[in-house]
Amino acid sequence: MAARYLPARTVLFEKEDNGVTYRVPSLLYVPLSATLLAFAEERLSADDAHANLLVMRQGTFYKTYVEWGDLKAINTAFLKKHRSMNPCPLYDGFTGTIFLFFIAVLGKIPESYQIVTGQNLARLCYVTSNDQGNSWSTVTDLTRKVIGDSIKEWATFALGPGHGIQLKSGRLVVPAYTYHIDCTQCFGTLCKTTPHSFTFYSDDHGRNWRFGDFIPNLETVECQVVSVDEEDGTNVLYCNARSPLGFRVQALSTDDGAGFQSGQLVQKLVESQNGCHGSIIGFPAPFAFNKTHYQNVWPSSDQKISTHYTELEGLFNVRYNGQNKVYSCPLLRFKWLLLFELPS
Repeated sequence: MAARYLPARTVLFEKEDNGVTYRVPSLLYVPLSATLLAFAEERLSADDAHANLLVMRQGTFYKTYVEWGDLKAINTAFLKKHRSMNPCPLYDGFTGTIFLFFIAVLGKIPESYQIVTGQNLARLCYVTSNDQGNSWSTVTDLTRKVIGDSIKEWATFALGPGHGIQLKSGRLVVPAYTYHIDCTQCFGTLCKTTPHSFTFYSDDHGRNWRFGDFIPNLETVECQVVSVDEEDGTNVLYCNARSPLGFRVQALSTDDGAGFQSGQLVQKLVESQNGCHGSIIGFPAPFAFNKTHYQNVWPSSDQKISTHYTELEGLFNVRYNGQNKVYSCPLLRFKWLLLFELPS
């Protein structure tokens, strides 16, 4: 694809004439090679039960433009008889390894059925790349090793969606959420569940993984996390999550995602009628930064992408106020890149 000068709008994944469509995008910046990796679900239709494979495009970042390569399928990010969903990339800056986490869901059973019946059909998987996304490893299924018997208490689960992060300590963190089973057959054959956000994390560059405690007090679903690093070397992990309660929820972790304090509803971050996923990013606060920043970066009568400065220095919430979603917006060299969905 020809180079596009910044700022510019570029269509990366477009619905095809045969009905194949692309949903749930995520974006990762690889600083070692100044490479952008854009991921999405390939679906045979817009229905999440018709998800198929994960696809990607590579972008080379130059000073004033990004040049994108062709779309290609990640054929190893796949379990037999499962559909691949929720791509959540993560870059380990110590080893140069890119992890692409995703869930593999059996057959064409939708998430709503799993929530009602308590029959989880999702599995936790990843593939890796050591050459900036040019090739990918075979798939690793972490479900039994990492989640273990706890999976019996989860009606279903998913990742992000969006991107994971690496902390200064080297810890790798992947945002996630689950519908925890509170009781079975509470209403005949129905299952009562409550959604909770949490993280998967690794302290040995991805050799071993664990999952942390849930945000305890409020219903939270899709989420992203960012580290807020203080000058004295301390840090907190900030989680921003979608919620069915009308507003987005924020929660802090003082142990790098192993657990979270009670969540808080953020009155300034109102959910749209159908809910939306918001990205959260962190960056060094520039000198004399305007803390009252609010900006519509894609204004129109019925679609709006907006950025909101938070109380914690150097954090932005990015939200899409409509039926589609903003899933990922990594920061590079103080340039902003947004990857988002629009109606086809």
